[in-house]
Amino acid sequence: MSIEIISRASRYADQIAVIDPSGEYTYSQILDLATSISEKLLSNKSDLNEECILFMVSPGHKYIATQWGIWMSGGIAVPIALSHPVEEINHIVDDTFSKNIIFDPEFSKILNKIKNQNDIQFINTNQIDTCTLNKKRPQIDESRKAMIIYTSGTTNKPKGVVTTHLNIKAQITTLVKSWQWTSSDHILNVLPLHHVHGIVNAMLCSLWSGATCEFLPDFDPAKIWNKLSNNKTTLFMAVPTMYEKLISFWEDLPSKNQKIITNHISNLRLMVSGSDALLPITLKKWKLITNHTLLERYGMTEIGMALSNPLIGPRIPGFVGIPLPGVHVRICSIDFDSKENPVSLDVEVPPGNEGELQIKGKNVFLEYWNNPEETSRSFSKDGWFRTGDISSIENGIYKILGRASQDIIKTGGEKVSANEIQYVLRTHPEIKECAVVGIKDNKWGEAVSAALVLEKESTLNRTKLRNWAKTKLINYKVPQKILIVESLPRNAMGKIIKPKIKEMFSKKFN
Repeated sequence: MSIEIISRASRYADQIAVIDPSGEYTYSQILDLATSISEKLLSNKSDLNEECILFMVSPGHKYIATQWGIWMSGGIAVPIALSHPVEEINHIVDDTFSKNIIFDPEFSKILNKIKNQNDIQFINTNQIDTCTLNKKRPQIDESRKAMIIYTSGTTNKPKGVVTTHLNIKAQITTLVKSWQWTSSDHILNVLPLHHVHGIVNAMLCSLWSGATCEFLPDFDPAKIWNKLSNNKTTLFMAVPTMYEKLISFWEDLPSKNQKIITNHISNLRLMVSGSDALLPITLKKWKLITNHTLLERYGMTEIGMALSNPLIGPRIPGFVGIPLPGVHVRICSIDFDSKENPVSLDVEVPPGNEGELQIKGKNVFLEYWNNPEETSRSFSKDGWFRTGDISSIENGIYKILGRASQDIIKTGGEKVSANEIQYVLRTHPEIKECAVVGIKDNKWGEAVSAALVLEKESTLNRTKLRNWAKTKLINYKVPQKILIVESLPRNAMGKIIKPKIKEMFSKKFN
């Protein structure tokens, strides 16, 4: 066995690795179950030789054992999002040519709907007997493919992002070092496990360190606040929408209960926000409630984490920090005037200028599965990954302005950041949520357009909002088109799906 995170687990054999709704599990118990799963997968084989194994397993000890069992067997672990509709599961099955799906029984209903049932072996996690056989397992080189995570698909059909064991190790170790993980840590993990945020940042960093990872499969603000104030939890990670819901829940509590939470949350040493832009107002409110400044970082499925605010030191609202150890970063020029999507020019911009963030390092993924054309388009000739995100540096600290393809709006000859406008709009007391996009317009090229979810009892309308916005924004950044909606479309990570926002405007104004 040469997969380091698994071999390290034996160091912590009797320590609690996982707490989930079914109980507490030691590292030794996780390894035993992983071994049993490996036995089931290998059967008469000696090596899966990078065969894709899909799994639809709830967050908890069985998820980890399944992932590790696949790796121990030489397979590629492919987690299926628990929220995926059957069409997306079919896409993943077809794309990976998978013949095996490991599943928790509660997902049998949706899996019974996928096509080509007779070609797939379904392995029920409740029917895997723990064994201690000493079957010889393959030696796994770090260069072998380990995992495929399908992108959230906020723009096009999800792509399979392939990472090797070396990539995953690099993603883990840079965070363990920078955020000073130890075996005494206890993280509360409420994140979905089909995304790097929940898998690597929270779960695998914890297991690498010999810490305890406690799972709450469902997002329940009352349970989360209870866990955060129990004096055991030391780390917590969430996406901005989760923090906003937790803040809203806290604000609705009686003052006595609010004080209890605030007074009992001191044991937490680190709380992290990522996967979407964190509004300054959210950061400010969270600080008032918990006396903790959220640590913002930057990463994506293809690279793990690349930038982070410091564990110790000032964390600047709206900024995502500096490069993590082992990660190389540059900002390059980009052609926004291309007839198609913005085109990377791969030439570094002068200091102080905005451009595309590009990343290089062992943390960067290997390829897009079964998609060599997209892989080629995503890397420069000298091997830098083109993130598609626009960034700038101020006083050595990086700031993300948004996706080049959807968050940079070309209006009236100016280029503006949708994120910047969203930050401002969210400071209005009657706006609960908002999303800003550029909509094609004969006069402006693209019209700045805002979809809003209003607070209850709000009387805000287009005229009132524009008049208010003119006191906060330069004229060309003031929304031209405004749509008031009940809710904003989001993916499983809580990120707003902006192409769907554009569709909403098209239906309304066309």
